[in-house]
Amino acid sequence: MPIVSGDAPADEPSPGPSGEPGVPGDASSAPPPPPKRRRGGRDLGAAIGVGLGLGAIVLATLFVVKVLFLGVIVVAVAVGLWELTSRLTECRGIRTPLVPLVLGGVAMVIAGYARGAEGAGAALALTALAVPVWRLTGPAEDYLRDVTAGVFAAFYVPFLASFVALMLAADDDGPQRVLTFLILTVISDTGAYAVGYKFGRHKLAPRISPGKTREGLGGALAFAMAAGAVCMELLVDDGRWWQGLLLGAAAAASATLGDLAESMIKRDLGIKDMGTLLPGHGGIMDRLDSLLPTAPVVWLLMVIFVGAG
Repeated sequence: MPIVSGDAPADEPSPGPSGEPGVPGDASSAPPPPPKRRRGGRDLGAAIGVGLGLGAIVLATLFVVKVLFLGVIVVAVAVGLWELTSRLTECRGIRTPLVPLVLGGVAMVIAGYARGAEGAGAALALTALAVPVWRLTGPAEDYLRDVTAGVFAAFYVPFLASFVALMLAADDDGPQRVLTFLILTVISDTGAYAVGYKFGRHKLAPRISPGKTREGLGGALAFAMAAGAVCMELLVDDGRWWQGLLLGAAAAASATLGDLAESMIKRDLGIKDMGTLLPGHGGIMDRLDSLLPTAPVVWLLMVIFVGAG
């Protein structure tokens, strides 16, 4: 009786790679197992390795010399701006002027560290003026669109990142404040993934990010609030556990909204990742999506709870 499907009969060996019959059960003729991947098709091993490497860089610079970590912020801002403007150009033909954005972004971070929120705000205003002036060298077509995108990029990446520099500038516990901010954001993302993967049933925003669930959001809130209570008691001077609960809840909410906002941007551009610089993660902007909007939230609540330091 002929075989109508493309499969070989169960009692006959299937052909090997060279076309000759293989030996049933012979491991040498079987294809190698695929690399372990998590949901979304990313290489889990590479993602863990890159994450540990980034964590080591952050800790080594944050607690050795504060200015070194300021350099990490500057590099992240510059690369993030390059990724964002490159994708805007490739996907939508938007010509955002990169040079004034990077120079202005570096100025925002440094001014925020040296002069506080007023310095970062002044640098943002100057950058917003420099972008349309620089764009004057290009054609008149789509001038307003390009300038609008440039001002948005200046606010979205370096200005929000400057609040990390503001936390770092605290005299007594600057590095501890930054570490608390990073822990809350990472724990929020981890809690959302873990709970959502195990118990997620109800979609949070299916049109924007189908993988996010309401159960995952609950996990993000619970994990971040617990981490916030511990961090405020042990890391931040004069911090209290109940303040950490509020801080963790706010951080989880802002991190989730930030993730959804970048997902919306990527959907609009028709891309999966902002870049390929970090194996298993995508680009720098794919790691900054939840960090950037969380930075001003954590900074403001810490100022309210324990002062500017």
